[in-house]
Amino acid sequence: MNWDMIFGFANAWALLWWVILAFAPKRARVVPFVFFAGAVLFACLYAGLIIPLMAGWISDGGPMGRPPADFTTLAGVMALFDSPGGATIGWIHYLAFDLLVGIGIARNADAHKISRWLQVPILFFTFMAGPIGLLLYLLLRVLIGEKPENALLPS
Repeated sequence: MNWDMIFGFANAWALLWWVILAFAPKRARVVPFVFFAGAVLFACLYAGLIIPLMAGWISDGGPMGRPPADFTTLAGVMALFDSPGGATIGWIHYLAFDLLVGIGIARNADAHKISRWLQVPILFFTFMAGPIGLLLYLLLRVLIGEKPENALLPS
């Protein structure tokens, strides 16, 4: 399996949907496309790769003789990421969830009439370092006098 190609495709695909999320006009019409073509497609790709990898049907391209990959121990998780396949699949996991959080931030910010110019840097940080972007959005909500506890509830 060409893990480099899959990794490159996933990165390019994520960047496309982040740019659309940040800059598309009338975002309410665009968000469903970002959700399905971005986050849902990443979830499908993740499932289509992690299930056969964990079942042993495909190779992760990693070194032989390392501990078996599993999710129950630190050594098992490290073994999973110690291969091109495991790192790629883990990265797709991050891309899917960060995009989902970005969609929630964008929808909530639009619903609360927060300027797109304030949203763009927050979305950038969410794309690059997910939890930091979320934290910045919650801080922005506090600074503008909105309750942060309802910052990501569906609007």
